[in-house]
Amino acid sequence: MIIRKATMKDNVTLSDLAYKSKAYWGYTDDFMEICKKELIVTKDEIKNNPVYLMERDHKIIAYYSFAFTSDPVQLKALFLDPDYIGHGLGKMIWKDILMKAKELNIIEFTIESDPHAEGFYQRMGAERIGDVPSTAFLHRKLPLMKVCVP
Repeated sequence: MIIRKATMKDNVTLSDLAYKSKAYWGYTDDFMEICKKELIVTKDEIKNNPVYLMERDHKIIAYYSFAFTSDPVQLKALFLDPDYIGHGLGKMIWKDILMKAKELNIIEFTIESDPHAEGFYQRMGAERIGDVPSTAFLHRKLPLMKVCVP
């Protein structure tokens, strides 16, 4: 198991992983089609932001990224291949997120969480501080989480 910085050539694989991970929660095909654009990882995103991935046997099984466009910084993405959910890898990558945040001098960050992921983030120490409107659906609210980096 290794965690490394993503390269621009990883963008399609990361996009596919994000879609597969989101679909794991049983969303309808119509819902997923609307979300598809937001799940695309562009080469510019990889070039301009900290994006890290986890590989096992040369297969990308998870990734995360930070966005510095807001204050505090945002954990923009955290996706795990559904085939690996429940094996402790989420916790493992979370430790890397916190370590990387320290390296980047991030003292706190927010997460606009999928409602299904809120429990995971809370178990990892995140606190719900409110809601934010979904950018994909007019009347949908997403949990807004905050993490203070230890």
